[in-house]
Amino acid sequence: MSDVYLNGEFMPLEAARIPVLDRGFIFGDGVYEVVPVYGRRPLAWDRHWQRLEHSLAGIRLANPLTRAAADALIMRLIEEAETEDQSLYLQITRGVAPRDHGFPVLVNPTVLALSKPLSMPPASWLESGVNAVTHTDDRWYHCDLKTTALLANVLLRQQALDRGAVECLLLREGQVTEGAASNVVLVLDGVLVTPPRNHLMLAGITLALVLELAQRLGISCAERPISDAELRRAQEIWLTSSTREMLPVTCLDGHVVGNGLPGPVGKRLLAAYQELK
Repeated sequence: MSDVYLNGEFMPLEAARIPVLDRGFIFGDGVYEVVPVYGRRPLAWDRHWQRLEHSLAGIRLANPLTRAAADALIMRLIEEAETEDQSLYLQITRGVAPRDHGFPVLVNPTVLALSKPLSMPPASWLESGVNAVTHTDDRWYHCDLKTTALLANVLLRQQALDRGAVECLLLREGQVTEGAASNVVLVLDGVLVTPPRNHLMLAGITLALVLELAQRLGISCAERPISDAELRRAQEIWLTSSTREMLPVTCLDGHVVGNGLPGPVGKRLLAAYQELK
């Protein structure tokens, strides 16, 4: 069975090789997308494709795939995978060139795609919520680009793991931006609030779907700056991401969020999200 697509060929994962001078390896010079697949159907693939093109434009790399070629590629991977529910990974780097910071010319981008079984969060996380911590958001100013240069996010996520938490919520100049590997939504005085989707955060596809579901359900929403003080008095805090969907935070920096259990607004949205899937 072909497990991986690499530069025009399908091959077993163990056979896939990328040269050491690939700029994705040397510089993190590339972008990626992670697409959840349910019942062999990719969720919100159009939106993921649009964000991929936004990220490529942001790093000034022409897309080597046409939409038709990308559609055929991902559907073959999905159909040949062993499981119905999957996590599809697509990565494009600038390609192989002599090590130099400037963009090389006449270089073919490296295209990698693979599928793996979708790993869902433990049921206990949804029933009781998870712990999160906060940290200064010390990343760059192009967080809206989904690039492979994720070392800052890795270090921030490890801050959470080192403190026995699941996620690290980021604060830049006293304002909430997002999680190290997720977006964040709050319930403040009955209103679902999320930080502005600008260059300081990666606008998540799951976040967009959740906000659209909230509007359909008649839940009041606001997209605006959220202060550190508001974060700490929120009645509900939820994390959103493609692979973990929606996770309730019931403890933040050692303090109970709300009544210490997943709140009703988020639970209603999570149920609607399951129906959407």
